[in-house]
Amino acid sequence: MSGLILILIGAALVNNVVLSQFLGLCPFLGVSKKTETAAGMGAAVLFVITIASAITYAIQVCILDTLDLGYLQTIVFILVIAALVQLIEMFLKKSMPSLYESLGVYLPLITTNCAVLGTAVNNISNGYGFVESIVNGVGVSLGFLIAIVIMAGVRERIEGNDVTESFKGTPIVLITAGLMAMAFMGFSGLI
Repeated sequence: MSGLILILIGAALVNNVVLSQFLGLCPFLGVSKKTETAAGMGAAVLFVITIASAITYAIQVCILDTLDLGYLQTIVFILVIAALVQLIEMFLKKSMPSLYESLGVYLPLITTNCAVLGTAVNNISNGYGFVESIVNGVGVSLGFLIAIVIMAGVRERIEGNDVTESFKGTPIVLITAGLMAMAFMGFSGLI
């Protein structure tokens, strides 16, 4: 049990997928203008990464390893992730059209989000079992959710303040992301 907690904390805070591994930067920077939208994107990524971790582990062990088709891993994992993104896209379009509209092009781009594929591949390469893969997936996506919501909150605060003309827009966002990455380095002593 303590091993699973360490995997969860390590994935969410110590090895944060966005702030220490620099994966998933596209939605992190693109959808973090409003807190509600960022939370919606974080929840969508949480769903996709968690379910993808379980399904890709099962496919790897039951099909790819059994039939010695490990070289198809990346293609198969991308197909699984694309199918999950289509599911979440249909769900949001039907049940939450305002969130669907605000996420815009970034929702289908979860398919090519390297954080999702990276988590699925890392679960296999790190030798995690089925439960460990799911816990790692939850931890990674919680870390993504925490990072994107904090970034959205900071960006909302920046909007109301005077920022030097040369730092407005992307430069202040990148400086903020860098400061957040340094702050998250403080979690490295946790495990």
